[in-house]
Amino acid sequence: MGRGGGDVVNQVLAILTVALGVAAVVAGGADDSPGLQLLGVLLAVGGVVLAVRSRRRRT
Repeated sequence: MGRGGGDVVNQVLAILTVALGVAAVVAGGADDSPGLQLLGVLLAVGGVVLAVRSRRRRT
């Protein structure tokens, strides 16, 4: 697997991380759990950071 394959894996991982973070925020809001909402926000932000870093390294 070359460099291009790693970029695809990183992009998919970033998308899944953001989706999981959003799901955690929604679930935390429904359950009135600020801790779960915070973890969800951290996951979503981490996914965005991963996507940006992956995109910058490719260029």
